[in-house]
Amino acid sequence: MPASPVIPGVLRTWIDRADDSTVSLGLRERLPPMLSVIAGTVDLTGFFTLGNIFTAHITGNLVVAAAAAVRGGPIHLTQLLAIPVFMLALAFVWLIAKALNCRGQALARLLLLLQFLLLAAVLVSSIAFKPSTDPHGLMAGVAAMIAVCAMACQYALFRLAIPEAVSTAVMTGNLTNTVLSLMDMLSPDHPLMTVDKARLMRSVRLLVGFLLGCIAAAAAISLLGDWAWSLPVALAAVAIAIR
Repeated sequence: MPASPVIPGVLRTWIDRADDSTVSLGLRERLPPMLSVIAGTVDLTGFFTLGNIFTAHITGNLVVAAAAAVRGGPIHLTQLLAIPVFMLALAFVWLIAKALNCRGQALARLLLLLQFLLLAAVLVSSIAFKPSTDPHGLMAGVAAMIAVCAMACQYALFRLAIPEAVSTAVMTGNLTNTVLSLMDMLSPDHPLMTVDKARLMRSVRLLVGFLLGCIAAAAAISLLGDWAWSLPVALAAVAIAIR
């Protein structure tokens, strides 16, 4: 990878430890379940502390905003901003990958670092400004948008660096694949679709991981309050260490 003058030397060295074009088998196997847990913790923590914002299931914000409009209640602007902010964050990640000529494991390492830093920023803002006390206020909105950007890094990581991986946050698709695959496997007649048992197991692991993340986040909110964001931050740090 050619050196770039705009990247600090330490960061460049850290990125270059990974091969540019391939992702190790260990990373492909271990990283998705961990990121699925992170997605669950971020989604539930954001929903309960930042004004009912879905920070992982981005399009869910449209449903909530539409429901508020039908009921005649106030529309939460942050819910509407989540989608364009998510799109801009994805575009920014693409520009970074293009500018650095970053691919494969090197790109995965970079995006894991960005996700960690963004989630750490959410934690700092939650502790400093207590946005949960005013979940529809400015600081809650800012924290939610930072969390959305963190999840954009996770989505982009799988699309750009590990495209063959099952999505860690689109649980409806994973649940659909799991149920239909199990029905075909249990059917004594001709199956309706080709069942990829390996992919099925990956979907099940991600479903379980996301659920565990939601449960852990609920416990963290009850016990830690605004410090609950320390849970996804800690998990993001662990994800960086996965080899």
